[in-house]
Amino acid sequence: MDNQKPFNVSRRQIIKKIATASLVSTAACKSPFVFARQKTKLRVLGTHVTLQEELRQKAMDDLDIELIFEPRGSAAVLQRASMSPASFDLFEQWSNSINVLWRAGSIQAIDKRRLNYWDEINPLTKTGKVTPEARLGAGDAPYKILNVQADGTLGSQHTNQISFLPYVHNVDSFGYNTDKVEAGIPYKTESWGWLLDKKYNNKVGIVNAPTIGLFDLALAAQAQGVVQFNDIGAMTKVELDTLFDYLIDLKQQDHFSGFWASVPESVEFMKSDRVVIQSMFSPGVSALNGQGIPVTFAAPKEGYRGWHGVMCMSSAISDRSKDAAYDYMNWWLSGWPGAFIARQGYYISNPQRSQKYLSKPEWDYWYQGKPATEDLKGTDGNVSVLKGDIRTGGSYEKRFSNVAVWNTVMPTYEYSLQKWYEFISA
Repeated sequence: MDNQKPFNVSRRQIIKKIATASLVSTAACKSPFVFARQKTKLRVLGTHVTLQEELRQKAMDDLDIELIFEPRGSAAVLQRASMSPASFDLFEQWSNSINVLWRAGSIQAIDKRRLNYWDEINPLTKTGKVTPEARLGAGDAPYKILNVQADGTLGSQHTNQISFLPYVHNVDSFGYNTDKVEAGIPYKTESWGWLLDKKYNNKVGIVNAPTIGLFDLALAAQAQGVVQFNDIGAMTKVELDTLFDYLIDLKQQDHFSGFWASVPESVEFMKSDRVVIQSMFSPGVSALNGQGIPVTFAAPKEGYRGWHGVMCMSSAISDRSKDAAYDYMNWWLSGWPGAFIARQGYYISNPQRSQKYLSKPEWDYWYQGKPATEDLKGTDGNVSVLKGDIRTGGSYEKRFSNVAVWNTVMPTYEYSLQKWYEFISA
C-alpha cells in the first residue's frame, strides 16, 4: 500500500495537469468563436409608448441581439438625447423632437437604401397626406422634416438620407370618462374646448410636455374663443402671452388637477378619479377600457393633434451597433410589431404587412373603422373593445384626414418653453 501511494499522488497530479492544459487549449481555440458570438447590445432611449417589454423580448428573440430599453417621460427623453448622444444608440419619440436633435447634432442621417420596406411606407410621411383630400395640418407635418437635403438641412425634397424611420403614428386628442361626462358626437359636438370648461374645474389633466400639451391647450383656448391664432403651428410671442395669461389664471383657480408625464401616470389619474377629462394617448385609453373604466377618446370637431413616431440613430453610435440598429428598424416594419401596436390603437407606416398578423375583426375595427364583430383584447390581454363598438373617429384614413396641427417645435420654441414652465410652476 505504501509503495502505491506516491504513484497514486503523482498520477492525480499528472491527470490534473493534462485536464488543465486541455481546458486552456480548448478555451484558446474557442475564444475567437465565443467573441464572435457575443450578442450586440443596442441601447434604445424613448418613452413608454413603444419601449414595452413584450416588444423587447420579441425583438431579441427574432434578431439575436441584446436590447436595453430606457423609457422616460417625454421632456426628460428629449433633454437626455439632445445633451448626451453617447448615452443611446437609437432614440424613439415623436417628430417634434427632430429639429431639436438635428440642430444639436445628436442624431445622424439614416440611409433609406438599407431599409427593407421603404417602398411599402405609405404617403403620410412621404407627401404629407394619406389621401389626396386630407388636411396637411399645421406645424411640423413629418414630410417637411424627413429628408436630409444636400446642404444638411431637413426638408420635403426626397433624398436617400432621412432623419428618422417612419413607423408608429396616431392622432391624439383627449379622453373623458362617460360615467362623469356626457358623451358627445364625434366631429360634431366633441370639442377641445371641453378641457377648459369650468364645469370640469379641478378635474382636468394635461400632458406635461411643452411641444404637446401646449397644442392641446392652444386648441382648447381657440375653441373657447379666448385667442385666435394666425398659425397655430407657429404662434407668436404676443399670442403665447395671451394664451398663458389665461391659462395661468385658470391654474390659480385650481382648474387643473395635475400634469402627467407618462402613459401609466395618465391611467392612474383617471383610475383614481383625480380627473374626469384629460389629454390622453391611445394606450392609456385602451388600458382603462380593459379595466372596465369607460373612457372615450374624443374626435374633436376642430381636428386632431397629430403625431408621428420617429426612430433616430445616435450620432455617436458604434459601427457594430449600427448594423444591429438597421436590423431593429427593419424589424419594426416587418409585420408583427405593427400588429402588436395596433391592439393599443396605434398605426404603422406600412399597415398592409401587419394585416396578416391581425384577425379580420381586429383589422376591420382598428384600421377600417367598422364595428367590432367580437370582443377584442389589447396588448395587456384584457378586453379593451366590446363587440359592437366602433372606433371613435372612424377609419385610419378618416382620422388622418382631420389633423388640425402636428406636434411641433415652433420658431418661438425657446419662448414657449419659458411660458410653459411659468405655467407649470404657477
